[in-house]
Amino acid sequence: MKEFIKKSLLKPWDIFIIVLLIALSFLPVIVFSYQQENATPNKEAVLRVDGNEIKTFPLVAGNKNYTYTYEDAHGDYNLIEIDGDKIRIKEADCDDQICVRRGWASKNGETIVCLPHKLVIEVRSTDGSEEDSLIY
Repeated sequence: MKEFIKKSLLKPWDIFIIVLLIALSFLPVIVFSYQQENATPNKEAVLRVDGNEIKTFPLVAGNKNYTYTYEDAHGDYNLIEIDGDKIRIKEADCDDQICVRRGWASKNGETIVCLPHKLVIEVRSTDGSEEDSLIY
């Protein structure tokens, strides 16, 4: 091995510089991942029925769990559950139950739709930023 090093064109400091440059190449990944962890915008869920905004729910981690019941003029209802920074339709009296099976929505841009009741719940950020809009 010593003979290989003597015959090669590498100097003793060249190996140190190569290792240092490889380690520094990971620095942007560390910095950007740290920024993404700390840059969590405030979110809200918007309840719309037939295109009309009915109610907004603040989605903040650590808030207590509560439910909201939406009932239309025909007696159809959706039981909406908010748990901190996520929201779901817990119970509905529609036939297909797709909105109930959808589960929790917590990321910016996610939606829950109940077509028989023309109900849409959309999660969006309140500060205008789009957290999940990064292009890789």
